[in-house]
Amino acid sequence: MAIVTVKNKYQVVIPQRVREEVGVAIGDILEAKAEKGRIIFQPKALVDRGIAESIEEFKAGRVYGPFETHKKFLASLHKEAKKPRRRRPKRPRR
Repeated sequence: MAIVTVKNKYQVVIPQRVREEVGVAIGDILEAKAEKGRIIFQPKALVDRGIAESIEEFKAGRVYGPFETHKKFLASLHKEAKKPRRRRPKRPRR
């Protein structure tokens, strides 16, 4: 269990271990609610992170296609699967 202190402007710092476990990152939106005498923060996505990542990939030019046939599409997928992967940031568990 992590203990935090309420600062002078009612701010709290979420400990690193808790942030990593939940998958909270800088700029994320959290819903705050009181429930049975407890304060609960729940991550909320205005845009699904998967969609946001896809938009970033598209803007960066990391896209494939269009493909003339489904066979060419599958061949491209198999070719990409054989490449070494780069590490990606952890996604939050839901």
